[in-house]
Amino acid sequence: MSGEQKAEAKVEQAKGKLKETAGRLTGNERMTAEGRAEQAKGDAREAKENIKDTFKH
Repeated sequence: MSGEQKAEAKVEQAKGKLKETAGRLTGNERMTAEGRAEQAKGDAREAKENIKDTFKH
């Protein structure tokens, strides 16, 4: 389960980065902000999974 969650976090981070980049290229500030938010959400999910892994061992 943990590996699956980590993969989802990486996908979310990548989607956020793409959205942020697309927003910057088109000058769409809202899309840029949404991309940053998705990246932050992915970062938080990844951190949560890393903490869970730390306490498992």
